[in-house]
Amino acid sequence: MADPATSAIVAAPTSGSGGFWSDAWQRLRAHRAALVSVIVLAVIVALALIGPSLSRYSIAQVDWSLSPLATPPSFANGHWFGTDANGRDLFVRVWHGTRISLLVALLATAVSIVIGVVWGATAGFVGGRTDAWMMRFVDVLYALPYMFFVIILTVVFGRSLSLIFIAIGAIGWLTMARIVRGQALALRHRDFVEAAIVLGQPTHRVLARHIVPNVIGTVIVYTTLTIPQVILFESFLSFLGLGVQEPLTSLGRLVADGALQMEVAPWQLLAPSAVLAALMLCLNFLGDGLRDALDPRLT
Repeated sequence: MADPATSAIVAAPTSGSGGFWSDAWQRLRAHRAALVSVIVLAVIVALALIGPSLSRYSIAQVDWSLSPLATPPSFANGHWFGTDANGRDLFVRVWHGTRISLLVALLATAVSIVIGVVWGATAGFVGGRTDAWMMRFVDVLYALPYMFFVIILTVVFGRSLSLIFIAIGAIGWLTMARIVRGQALALRHRDFVEAAIVLGQPTHRVLARHIVPNVIGTVIVYTTLTIPQVILFESFLSFLGLGVQEPLTSLGRLVADGALQMEVAPWQLLAPSAVLAALMLCLNFLGDGLRDALDPRLT
């Protein structure tokens, strides 16, 4: 029968603390900028999903009743963000563009996370020559012009939406791999990892059960910083005419079109730019909040 005193000592930590993730959530809630950012992001995502259905116009529909076709925002005619030079409703196009930009960002970030975590964790845990060769390969890819590489892919294989997020994600994993490798090197000499090795667990099981779960916090923080980078990169590609093509659109494409008309029709630039800026700010504030919430020194 267990000693009651011992049982009380063992039970004390669980009764006084909700665990790492619970404590992290409490610290995140105390970070007001991050909390506001979560709310704003939720509103933007909701509008991206349901916003186009709130208007009676479609993404490519031209309102021929307008004269001129590019008209400022008006509630009378139902064009809440105004229309572009072709008479298409900007409210619908902005939220469609937000949907495409978020989709590309999430898929490209997912590709970079999968490759980066697997590559970095393997290199840091195995070490030795394997680590050296794997990280030299990363250094070689770092030396290649990032933009030039993606432009070549889009020109050779076409300008499809799937190729965009594959191309961006296939290069965007380099920094993730370096960050995860550093964490894996630190974890490699921890007692619980060395115990698993002594017990004869294979490498893939040690990575899956001990290394990767302990770098999740770092991966989450860097993910919130990767998404805005990908959105900006996709926007730049679309600005150059190498990204999303008609009839689809993205925030970068809308900003590019609005920049051409900014002197005569500034609303074409202001609406997509405001949404893009809000996304960038919120994701960066959220990343700062998660970094503070998941800091192991605060646990």
